[in-house]
Amino acid sequence: MASEAIGLLQRVPLFSGLDPRELETIARTVHERTFNAGDAIASEGEGGVGFFVIREGQAKVEVGGSEVRTLGPGDHFGEIALITEGPRTATVTAASELKCYGLTPWEFRPLVQTNASIAWKLLQALAKQLERR
Repeated sequence: MASEAIGLLQRVPLFSGLDPRELETIARTVHERTFNAGDAIASEGEGGVGFFVIREGQAKVEVGGSEVRTLGPGDHFGEIALITEGPRTATVTAASELKCYGLTPWEFRPLVQTNASIAWKLLQALAKQLERR
């Protein structure tokens, strides 16, 4: 599981600056989650419960009740919720059976607090995302 999770995590822009050892640290913390078709994983306007990267299956993303995107293997959502724990900006629903790796803020925070290298690289990645806006 760890090597597959590492491969998926390194594709996430927030984690793109992390080296293999740091990615492995995060991969050891993620949990595999399975959702059934029709399950709501995130609901627009509600509090975020964490970050997910899709291993298998499809999910639909809706904003304001309109479908805006379909997610598949390697896609991710909720990475900003790891830090802000704020309301979701979209609703994400499993379109088929969905297998994901998930990470909650209460699991992620200790990793960042005890590893300055990871924390610094995450700050840099967030700053780059802000520059692009």
